Amino acid sequence: MPHSTRLSQPPNTKKATTTEAPPPDGSPERAPDGADVDKRGVDEAATATATATSTAPTPDVAADQEVVADQEVVADQEVAAAPEVVAGRGWRDRYPTVSRAVGQTVTALAAVLVLSALLLPNQLTRLTPGEFLRIPVEGIFGAALLLLLPPKARRVAAVVAGVGLGLRTLLNCLDMGFYSVLARPFDPVLDWILFDDAESFLKDSIGQAGAIGAVLGVVLLVLALLVLMTLAVVRLTRLLVRHSAVATRTTLVLGTAWITCAALGVQLAGVPVAAANTADLVQDSAQRLRASLADQQVFAKEAHVDAFRDTPPDQLLTGLRGKDVIFTFIESYGRSAIADPAMASQVDAVLKDGTKRLRKAGFASRSAWLTSPTAGGGSWLAHSTFMSGLWIKNQQRYRTVTSSDRMPLTDAFKRSGAWRTAGIMPGVTRSWPEGKFYGLDHVYDTHHLGYRGPQFSWSRVPDQYSLSAFERLEHGKRHDKPLMSEIILVSSHNPWAPIPKMIGWDELGDGSVYDAIKKAGKDPKEVWKDPAQVRNEYRRAIQYSLHSLISYMEKYGNKNTVLVFLGDHQPVPTVTGENASRDVPVALVAHDPAVLDRISGWNWQNGLKPGPKTPVWRMDTFRDRFLTAFGPRPGETPGETPGETKGGTPERSGH
Repeated sequence: MPHSTRLSQPPNTKKATTTEAPPPDGSPERAPDGADVDKRGVDEAATATATATSTAPTPDVAADQEVVADQEVVADQEVAAAPEVVAGRGWRDRYPTVSRAVGQTVTALAAVLVLSALLLPNQLTRLTPGEFLRIPVEGIFGAALLLLLPPKARRVAAVVAGVGLGLRTLLNCLDMGFYSVLARPFDPVLDWILFDDAESFLKDSIGQAGAIGAVLGVVLLVLALLVLMTLAVVRLTRLLVRHSAVATRTTLVLGTAWITCAALGVQLAGVPVAAANTADLVQDSAQRLRASLADQQVFAKEAHVDAFRDTPPDQLLTGLRGKDVIFTFIESYGRSAIADPAMASQVDAVLKDGTKRLRKAGFASRSAWLTSPTAGGGSWLAHSTFMSGLWIKNQQRYRTVTSSDRMPLTDAFKRSGAWRTAGIMPGVTRSWPEGKFYGLDHVYDTHHLGYRGPQFSWSRVPDQYSLSAFERLEHGKRHDKPLMSEIILVSSHNPWAPIPKMIGWDELGDGSVYDAIKKAGKDPKEVWKDPAQVRNEYRRAIQYSLHSLISYMEKYGNKNTVLVFLGDHQPVPTVTGENASRDVPVALVAHDPAVLDRISGWNWQNGLKPGPKTPVWRMDTFRDRFLTAFGPRPGETPGETPGETKGGTPERSGH
């Protein structure tokens, strides 16, 4: 029969302990049909009561036993639960000192990130230590607002402030890039299209893989900036709330200090201590945004006014009838190439020598300055300004004018009916619908020049080869009309490494000869590590482009050739320095003295090199001056070629 012993527990015991003696071998006996169940239960209860009574301790001893029993039970429970507690503890619990240090470091980094964003300038030239040792008024107002807001509104405001500060930092970085390359700030309305051009430039300069890597890197940096800035503001907001008393006093002190410094004009290293960078930049961006949106209407009115819109075809360009006229743009050929002491002597030597060589070949030249609407890049803005007679300073104006019925200078030749028109565009690599605006009968882009040589960074075709292709495809052929051409020379395009070199005109072939020349050239990534090397290679590139054009005129020019060549814009500030002018050289070369007589009133300087006191015109004024100078003179019969007598044949000046 089973035998059991039970230890009685006091009423407050949480858990009873029961011990049962093992049954004897075999199965326990069972009362048939349950007859002895009640009796056995009564007997067991009586036995247990008697045993408990006989063994019960005194009250004091019982209390001691109760405490000991409780302690044993708790100890047993802790031991049993210990593995679970240890397994569930995080690294912060295991390493509290390290956790504290990491938290303080992250908070400090968040404060540095937010403070830097509030004080970050939008130009690299202003990126000095003094800019970051100032008191940002936006931070003071932001802290005060966050302390005053209720919890839910505070959380929303912190996130919005973080995203906004991240976007403002991104725009500041864009401004830095645009100032460094285009010498102007980023236009948030019109400049997004330029990122596609930037990607193409990277692909041409460092290859497809490098361009993809750079784009992915930029995207990741932008996302990281927005996320980290938001997390930083949220973290600092929580810190302000936890220490609201200290934060309030600090905000009041900093606010008083800012007002005092602003009132007294306190400066540190030439920089005002009381800073309002973000507010000023936001206001500036808003003004630029409004100006960009309003500019479209202003420009539409300007474009509608055209003094030559209704000029009859037979009265257009009568002073150039019978001449082959070439308009040539030299990429990044700016005033700095001639005026900067670091480059002037070498470039001047090329221009002076070129003037002598052309004079020996029977050509005379005049030169001056034009002010470009752009700098550092945006060549198409300068091209359209020069040709249309309108100031094309942004992409919106460019789209407007190239989709209008405005008569550009090149189209004036076509409308006259007296010229065949062609364009040599080695920089055009894709569809170019704007080409129709320029009135060119045929455009030879980079795919139609027959070039099979290597690409020189961004420049796909060396200038000498482009001019040789022009001679082969157009100028050297017989036509029933004289030829008007627009040629874009691109070898002097950024990054100016490697640079082609002049070779014999009969050695060019399909361009394969340039393979060895490119291999011997410099790596653009190495050149751009040193600004002095950048300026030196820019100067060499300009010399090469000038040599190519002068040599072409010397070899292929004839008594009916008229050349107008100019730079499209100044190079990047890395070359020119800050605050350089936007002037570019322009020259007119002709074999026929009658052509130069037409511009005698312009007061341009003799030779290919304009002097410091030579006239400076805005580039958009050239079209009207040119059309006027070479239009009908008083007493001329419309459609009559200069030098032609009625009933006779054209008389052409020349050697």
